[in-house]
Formats: sequence, structure tokens, C-alpha cells
Amino acid sequence: MQKTLRTRLSVVQETLRTALSVVQEILRTALSVVQETLRTRLSVVQETLRTRLSVATNMKILLWYRNDLRIHDHEALFKASEKTSEVIPVYIFDPRIFQEHHLGFAKTGELRRQFLIESVQNLRENLQKINSNLIVRMGFPEDIIPALAKEIQADEVYTSEEITQEEIDVDSVVEAQLKADGRKIKFFWQSTLYHIDDLPMDVENLPDIFTQFRNKVERNAKIRPVFKTPTNLIFKETIGLVEIPSLPQNTNTIFKGGEDEGINRLNDYFWEKDLLKVYKETRNEMLGLDYSSKFSLWLANGCISPRYIYEEIKKYEAERTQNESTYWLIFELLWRDYFRFVAMKFGNKIFYKSGLKGNPTQPSPKGRAIDIKSPPSRGGLGGVFPIFEKWRLGETGVPLIDANMKELLATGFMSNRGRQNVASFLVKDLQIDWRWGAAWFESQLIDYDVCSNWGNWLYVAGVGNDPRENRYFNILKQATNYDGKGEYVKYWLPELSEVPNEKIHLVGLLSNEEQKKFGVRLGVDYPNPIVDVKKWIKG
Repeated sequence: MQKTLRTRLSVVQETLRTALSVVQEILRTALSVVQETLRTRLSVVQETLRTRLSVATNMKILLWYRNDLRIHDHEALFKASEKTSEVIPVYIFDPRIFQEHHLGFAKTGELRRQFLIESVQNLRENLQKINSNLIVRMGFPEDIIPALAKEIQADEVYTSEEITQEEIDVDSVVEAQLKADGRKIKFFWQSTLYHIDDLPMDVENLPDIFTQFRNKVERNAKIRPVFKTPTNLIFKETIGLVEIPSLPQNTNTIFKGGEDEGINRLNDYFWEKDLLKVYKETRNEMLGLDYSSKFSLWLANGCISPRYIYEEIKKYEAERTQNESTYWLIFELLWRDYFRFVAMKFGNKIFYKSGLKGNPTQPSPKGRAIDIKSPPSRGGLGGVFPIFEKWRLGETGVPLIDANMKELLATGFMSNRGRQNVASFLVKDLQIDWRWGAAWFESQLIDYDVCSNWGNWLYVAGVGNDPRENRYFNILKQATNYDGKGEYVKYWLPELSEVPNEKIHLVGLLSNEEQKKFGVRLGVDYPNPIVDVKKWIKG
């Protein structure tokens, strides 16, 4: 009988265990369904509350785009979308950047203008993909932003923080007019790899030598993660968007503007061609597309974020390889940061002839203008301006210089090695005001960035952040080291194609017989050199 009871008890226990297991599974499933239902309903409630709050308060934010022409990693766009779904983006073509320079050329050249227009067009397309759009206006921002904010009844204006004088002057007027109308403007720092608030020093205590800055930052600061692209935007404005200006399409352009093109270039350079791993070895070359990243083109207008590039580098290091080349691209991004912080520290001194090294003898004109009130050819400068024109147009009779200047004219780009050489030649060999060269680069370079451009020219001129004030580039030595076979020179100066490699960089010394033999007549087919090239042989 006891055995029978034990058997029955065992059956009952097993039944209970099975039933308990079934009940537990039912409860788990039910709990999972309830949790998922609650999450879904909570998400719907949150989205409804956001929408109702926006509608109830008529909260609108006018997002003023400037040198930040992207939707990825855009703090102002992201923070605005957290407050309201009615974020109204606007871009203004300021006519001042298209004026003629005192030196007689356009402040913004044709290729740079075309790249900018393409970038704005692509920004509009990408905003449309996230249910927004882009208002475009032509005129002075200090007039348009307050008026537009009033017209659409925006509560606030969000924009990127700029740090050089022309932009600061505009910002001050905009802010004052908005304040008078009872509106606020909020500035966002979003142009550098390291956020200014995360630096281990105040900007006024920024080290005057880059290496000291780099060491402190790399040891003591962290790079912030990228911001997500919003998905909750709506665009209900009925005011005119205005068509983006167009230019006659230059079919010879190599580079196209826009966020999509910048990201495509990164994908191509990193992931398709796998070139990041050799960046440090190839970056000083001059011929071709892939010896360097070319990211500066899209960084200049903010089409691509430096933090996005950084995160992709880290992904590459994790998935492909980590070496000196992968670090070196981060190193170059840090140089870019440094020039921006230097400009913030020294203000208008970066535009003075004396640079950071001394006090100017006379006040600088407003902003980045050069101290010339009339075109220099009529300004009593004698033979200086014609010499500058030869440099500008690539007609110096020095092949390495001329090839680089021809490339700049044709493409809107020049290698870092080329920039150093042509700048040194203008300042040290021709003894011409370095600011003339900086102004020409501002006109022609697609990747023109006010801080990097003027900072680099200060550096080469010996009045910036270079501990070697007497730095000099021997052009013959540079040509031999970086274009030993003359391939770069012959590509951009086809009239020298028959000159032997060993003579290509000293073509100005060819005898009459050699000129005839190689099919080039000095002073006819190619200019006579405007400097004594023999000094580089002695050097």
C-alpha cells in the first residue's frame, strides 16, 4: 500500500511540475506581450505628446545653415528636433563672399562657387529625405534671419558658432535684432574633432606650439560621439523656398560638392580601395586622386563631420588594420582643430602681415581684406604686382611652382606638399606679402577654410606657430625629392614633355641647342625663370 501511495504521490508531483512549467511559460509569454505592448504604446504616447506639445505651443526653430551643410552629426539640427518637429532650415548666399577682391580677382572663384552650390543642393535633397526642406535666400544674413524668423514666427534660431571677425560681426547684429523682437539665438560648436569645452586648457592658454597642444589633448581629452540624424521632422511652411542658383556646368571638375559625395569618398578611400593603411606613405605625393584622402574638400563646407571620419577610422582599425597611417589621418584632423583654436585665441592678428609674432604698425582693415584700397597695378607698387600675377597664373618659369599653380586653376585643389612650396616661393624667393597668396588661395581652393588657410600661410611666412622662423624650401631639392621623374610637372606642363627627367626641374638653364632639341623655346613656349635658379643648385 505504501508503494502505491508513493507512486501516486510521484505522479501528482510530476503533474504539478508539468503544470507549473506550463503556467510559467504562459506567464513569461504574457509578460513579454505586455511589455512589448507597453513599449509600443509608450512610444506612441511619447510621439503624440511631442507632436501635441509642438502644435499646442506652435514651437518653431529656425535652423540657420552656414559651413555645416549636412544632416549627419549635426548638433544644432538634433537638439532642435528634440524640442520640436517644426525645424525650419535656411541657407543664405551672402553676396559679400562673391565680391571682387582688392587684388583684382573674385573672392570666391568659379570652382569654389560651383562646389558650394552643389553642397547646398545636396543638403536640400537630404533634408527632403527626412521630411524637411531648405529655404534659400540671397542677401545679408543680418537682414534676412531676423525678418524670416518674424515671418514664420520662429521662437528661436539655432546656428553654428563661427570665430573670425567677419562672421562675428554678422552674428552680433543678428543676435541684437532677434533680441529686440523677443527671440533668442543659440550657437553650437560643431566644426572640430574635439569640442572646445572638452579641451584641457582655456583657449587663451592654448600652447603656441602644435606638439605641446597635441600631447595635452591626446592625454586629457575625449572625442564626443556623433549625433543621430532626426526622423521626426515636419515642414509645413508655405513661404517660397527659392531655387538654388546655378552656374554653367564645368565639365572638367574632378570634385563634386555635397554630403553624399563626401561620404562616398570616405567609403571609396577606406573600404573599397583600402587606402587608409598607406596614407602616411603616400600623402606627400602630388599626382593623382588617391595619394591622399581629399576629405578637406568636404570638411571645409561641413559636408562631412570630423567626428564621423574619426569613428570610421576606429571602425577601420578594428576591422582592417591599425598602424601609423590610420593614426596620421587623426593627426591631420587635430592640426585642423589647432588652427581653429589659434584663430580664436589671436583674433584678427592672423590677418596682419606681422602675424602672431608682433604688434601691427597700423590697424588691420575689417575682416580679411588686405591693406590695399585700389587695385595694386594702379597702387604705386611698381613691378611687384606683375610678378605676383606670374606666380598666380603659373608663369614663373619654375616648373614645380607653375605645375602646382596650373593644377589649382584647373581643379581648385593642390597637394599639401605643393601648397608649402608655392607659398615659400612667393614669400621667401619673391619677397611678396604672404597675405596676397592667402587671398588667392581663398579665391581658388575648393577646400578653403579661413582658419586652416591663413594659419598655414602664417606658418610658412614665419609669423605663425612654427618654432623655425627661417624655414625655407629649396625648390630644386623639393622637386627632386617629390617629383624626381618629372611626371607631375609634365602632366600639368605638357609643353615640357620632351625635356629629359634630369633636366626638367632646371629647364630655365637649357642652352639654345637643348631648347631646339627638346622642342621648347624659353620665353615663347615656356617662360624664362623670374628668379636665379642656380641658387638652389648651390643650396
